[in-house]
Amino acid sequence: MSLILSIAGIYLFIALGFAAKRVFGEKIDEKSFVLFSIYFLQPILIFWGLTIRKIDMSVIDAPLIFLLIVSITLTIAYLTSRALFSDPKSRSIATVATVIGNTGNLGIPLGVALFSEASVIYTSIINLVNIFLVNIVGVYFYARGNFSVRESILKIFKLPPIWFGVFALWYNYMGFEIPKELILPIQMGAYSTMVIQLAIFGMYLATVRVAQIEWKLFGFVTFMKFVLIPIISILVLRYFELSSLVYNVILLELLVPIAVMNVNLASLYECKPKTVAFLIFATTLVFLVYLFGITEFLFR
Repeated sequence: MSLILSIAGIYLFIALGFAAKRVFGEKIDEKSFVLFSIYFLQPILIFWGLTIRKIDMSVIDAPLIFLLIVSITLTIAYLTSRALFSDPKSRSIATVATVIGNTGNLGIPLGVALFSEASVIYTSIINLVNIFLVNIVGVYFYARGNFSVRESILKIFKLPPIWFGVFALWYNYMGFEIPKELILPIQMGAYSTMVIQLAIFGMYLATVRVAQIEWKLFGFVTFMKFVLIPIISILVLRYFELSSLVYNVILLELLVPIAVMNVNLASLYECKPKTVAFLIFATTLVFLVYLFGITEFLFR
């Protein structure tokens, strides 16, 4: 029941965004929400997430193993997508959407629901790695759907989240603490960002039509996310001596559905945001069924 309530509470905000777009239609411009989120709110979320607690080097193994598996998957997805998709936008989506999962908005609360609060330190630091993946790999590939390699690389450095992430890591490393008077406002900004991101996803989802769905792309992403990644994960994780908690957390964070942030980037660089919105929705539905099936078989 706790698992169901955790998921329902999170996706309530998607439903609100969906309803708002259906009711008000063109009066709501989702692109404006995307720009506001990326350029103003997400830097707050990133700074808050990277400074909320001191980064403990004893938990560094989990994000490094996570990054290793993501790198393997990304390489396979990139090579395979070039053979399967002629459209550069579809190729970009197929390459990157699979590896940018919802490790924050969904992964952290699910970790608590499944493995207790002891999982938070691991899910949080894995989410930090995912933030950099989103703002480097995600920006590059979504921009690549419309721009050259050079232009796509330059766009990575034009977005503020990556710079705020670097600053936050330095701030944490130096041992600085956020003044107590600013903790609540920063926290409000961080949680507002999560709500806005979920609402944006709902807005784009409201515009998706069945005729626009790319079933070949859906099949590819679903296979990569829920078949290939578990196989790669199990093969890699067996070579590391990990506690059951760390093993389970890494596996969970690799299997969570596609991150809502994919819609933001796809919209920002005009890389089929409606298609990406459908993929997020579809992988989320698959994940809800999939999670109950794998709990007894994949987790220790």
